[in-house]
Amino acid sequence: MFARILAFEVKAEKKEELVKVIKDQVLPILRKQIGFLEVLPFFQKKVTEEKVFTISLWTTRRDAERYEKEFYPKVLEILKPFVVAPVEVSYSNLETTLCDRFVDALAV
Repeated sequence: MFARILAFEVKAEKKEELVKVIKDQVLPILRKQIGFLEVLPFFQKKVTEEKVFTISLWTTRRDAERYEKEFYPKVLEILKPFVVAPVEVSYSNLETTLCDRFVDALAV
């Protein structure tokens, strides 16, 4: 399993709107992608902004890279009105042998 990790700051007053936009506009795009498994959003509260981390899980790195090339530019445009700083993107392999209950839950 492969993880694509985004880190960015969002204006605190825009958080609720961002959550709605992700649910209504971004998730439908992700769910249509080959190899997409799940997205996990994390909001870290700060005084004036919120740091957001989203981890999208993919079957393979190739699936995540295909999404990055073909569809992520559109998603980035959707997120732009909410983002304070540039979006940082990183990739990691998920060592599934250490999280078998989570992997089983995704398979359901």
